[in-house]
Amino acid sequence: MTDLTDSTNSPENGLNSNSRTNGKRRHIVLTSHPSRSGTQALPIRWGQADPLERGPIVATVSDPKHRNAIGTHSGSYAVYRALAVASGVLQPDHRPDLTNTAPAVPIGPFPSWGDAQKIVSIDPFGALVGDVYQPLLAQGFDIRPTIAVTNAHIQMPELNEAVRAGRLQEDGKVMKPGGDLVVTKAAIEPVWYLPGVAERLGASEEDLRYALFEQTGGMFPELVTRPDLKVFLPPIGGITVYILGDVAAITDPNRPLAVRVHDECNGSDVFGSDICTCRPYLVHGIEACIETAQAGGAGVIVYFRKEGRALGEVTKFLVYNARKRQEGGDRADAYFARTECVAGVQDMRFQELMPDVLHWLGVTRIDRFVSMSDMKYNAITKSGIEIVERVPIPDDLIPADARVEIEAKKAAGYYTAQGPLSEEDLALIKGRGLVE
Repeated sequence: MTDLTDSTNSPENGLNSNSRTNGKRRHIVLTSHPSRSGTQALPIRWGQADPLERGPIVATVSDPKHRNAIGTHSGSYAVYRALAVASGVLQPDHRPDLTNTAPAVPIGPFPSWGDAQKIVSIDPFGALVGDVYQPLLAQGFDIRPTIAVTNAHIQMPELNEAVRAGRLQEDGKVMKPGGDLVVTKAAIEPVWYLPGVAERLGASEEDLRYALFEQTGGMFPELVTRPDLKVFLPPIGGITVYILGDVAAITDPNRPLAVRVHDECNGSDVFGSDICTCRPYLVHGIEACIETAQAGGAGVIVYFRKEGRALGEVTKFLVYNARKRQEGGDRADAYFARTECVAGVQDMRFQELMPDVLHWLGVTRIDRFVSMSDMKYNAITKSGIEIVERVPIPDDLIPADARVEIEAKKAAGYYTAQGPLSEEDLALIKGRGLVE
């Protein structure tokens, strides 16, 4: 491992040992060596079923000697927290008051929580911090939740239309009069057990650490200087889970379960862009979840913050321009080629980590999987979860300009009952021009 010695604290390296704050100089303590931090840290034994034996995730910056993880809480929002501290509106040593913040609905524990092969990218005990780690909190350890579970009502105009069309019923329990859906929802921050993540990706832990260090511009030196720290809280978007129906039905083998795993698409999901099938498929998945919940089972929508196949929205829009301006226009037979030309890769979502949230929910069988993605299907079934039926998006829900996307995906191996188009027919599927 590369050794970042105390010379990194020199002026020529841009990290002076003294920094001004409120007009005063203060000493900067680097986190590159065990002697500087983590001297009273509790060990993490990933995969232990007992949370106290597993150990808490302590990523606080307020008490460095207790830290046993790389990074800090709140995912990408940690940067905004830094801005709040820098501007003086947040005290850097603030600790959250967790009174009355316990999950509104209990979830788990399940056997998968104690299986180091099933969950490597989230902390299964992340919602239970205020309960299971109470003795350690009383001793002064700053342990923070990485999962929160609450209840809510949600409403989407397409669902009201489905009621008017007779596809959905307002039963007063799952769907209230007026179209409100009663849901349990969970917000989940990423917590990566680095050896497990590396194994899932088919990489060595050392190579994973170096890539994370180098590709973030050296943001987390502990990745390459602290091999003793095995847990990393990456500054990326998290996951939101929406559960319809009885939460207990998720793990009941005698009750049906519908699942839609959806990756973020702000343009379609929020603003209704018609270049892709994201919002229509999301709504179709919610409909399937409502139907299943009303039939005595449960429906689960898992929403990942992985905009543009985890390539980002800027890259996505660049690809849109390239697709529309290429010779012959926006064509299904060149759909993935344009992405690879701009981004260097077709997809960076790495669905290998995706099933972890399903194992956190205790899922062992999915009766209706509302997705055509071969990558999602393969990742879920490889993780040991049975999928009984795959549900494609109905043709009448596909926007005209999104035909390019859906036919290209079918040709690439996405599930379809009819089979993909021939190469000749695929070349005939075109979208509108850039300025139409």
